[in-house]
Amino acid sequence: MESLLKLFQQYCGESPATTEKLAGAGSNRQYYRFTDSKGRAIIGVLGTSSDENHAFVYLARHFTHRQLPVPKVLAVSDDEMCYLQEDLGNVSLFDALRGGREAGGRYTQKEKQLLVETIRQLPNFQIRGARGLDWSNCYPQPEFDADSVLFDLNYFKYCFLKPVDIDFHELKLEANFRLFAKDLTSEPCDSFLYRDFQARNVMLCDGAPYFIDFQGGRKGPFYYDLASFLWQASAKYSHKLRRELVYEYYNSLRNYMEVPAPRHFVARLSLFVLFRTLQVLGAYGFRGYFERKQHFLDSIPPAIQNLRELVELDVFPYPYMMDLLRRLTELPQFAQKEEPVAERADGYKTTDSDVYKAHPQDGPATFSKYDGKGPLVVRVYSFSYRKGIPEDESGNGGGYVFDCRSTHNPGRYEPYKKLTGLDEPVIRFLEDDGEILTFLDHIYKLADAHVARYIQRGFTSLMFSFGCTGGQHRSVYSAQHLAEHIHEKFGVEVRVCHREQNITQTLAAK
Repeated sequence: MESLLKLFQQYCGESPATTEKLAGAGSNRQYYRFTDSKGRAIIGVLGTSSDENHAFVYLARHFTHRQLPVPKVLAVSDDEMCYLQEDLGNVSLFDALRGGREAGGRYTQKEKQLLVETIRQLPNFQIRGARGLDWSNCYPQPEFDADSVLFDLNYFKYCFLKPVDIDFHELKLEANFRLFAKDLTSEPCDSFLYRDFQARNVMLCDGAPYFIDFQGGRKGPFYYDLASFLWQASAKYSHKLRRELVYEYYNSLRNYMEVPAPRHFVARLSLFVLFRTLQVLGAYGFRGYFERKQHFLDSIPPAIQNLRELVELDVFPYPYMMDLLRRLTELPQFAQKEEPVAERADGYKTTDSDVYKAHPQDGPATFSKYDGKGPLVVRVYSFSYRKGIPEDESGNGGGYVFDCRSTHNPGRYEPYKKLTGLDEPVIRFLEDDGEILTFLDHIYKLADAHVARYIQRGFTSLMFSFGCTGGQHRSVYSAQHLAEHIHEKFGVEVRVCHREQNITQTLAAK
């Protein structure tokens, strides 16, 4: 403390008029709020690791130079064991969202807007913040790699799986862990990985989000922070709100880099959500089962619920690990409990559009499932404009008709002339080209809103048709993908007809 007071005196030319010790932030660092004789407040930080302090100071100065929203470092001791930084006030995003959290995830529009502003700022921080950054200054390591993944997965194994006394085969699990680690690190990424991006590490200064506690950051994939923030167990974000925020993030990311195609983005994000969930359970297990801290024990059930939803998706190619995780979620101590709908203490009341049965938000599909059910049957056609638009057998007027002819046509090239939009070479051609993905992204938005509204109103028939020159490549691809998209998200019956190919298929209601 003496060295921190000395640093304050050197910087301000006087001793502090007042000193207030602030609550700890889950680390060994100690925080103080000092005020000078003019009432100006400054935060003093006393650390236990010069390397960790050096990482924060270097990163904060780098981010400030990049004009990113972080506290300015004002002064640093020669041994880097303490430093002074700008005071951003007392209100964190975590504090500002307390009402929605305590109401079981029912957030007001004001609270949702704070989340939107924060998530829009994240790509700016990750992509622009990485430019010109010397990664050797990061602590404790410069890059997210397979070794760090395996460390966290083994932390989960020893600190969570072992204490809950579930039987498993160590070698089989280790083999799946290694495959999982390989997949997580398979794509090089030059972005800044915050590592601990959560609502407690976002301060609201004059209503705008500022980022703190990034000293554990390193070079790594941007998906990690998005998963960390949106699947934080205690936040209880609804599926709908997560979809909205993923969409906001994805659109913001477009401003800083060439973004992956939506399907690829969602597939990669799902891997990091699973990884982050296991990582969090490992931390909760250590803090709860070994250190006997009740807060972390209370956090386990919502984290298990996140894991349960991921297991139910059945999309991860790690058979032994996923079977083990399924058995884990079925243990008696983690049995699901019905929770009553809470009314907020501040009087804010939610409607159906605020909770889980709300229609999916416009934007790239996420891997959370929509659980609305109803008598609606959706029919999706592909056709050739040369042979006319499909007739509407329901008598309701024919629904939507989309023209695929503006997109790149694989039928112009000899290798694809005898194939259709259901064949892998054509699919690869269209998706590598990318035009069809952008085209469908807009259609998904329109279709999602329309299907949800039809379910709400109890309508029984909706039709989508896709036309191209020959009804063979682009229209077939588009019709099949929209049909699968609607079936996966809404669970309704979808009937697909590729008219010119004489192919029909029914995706049964779930």
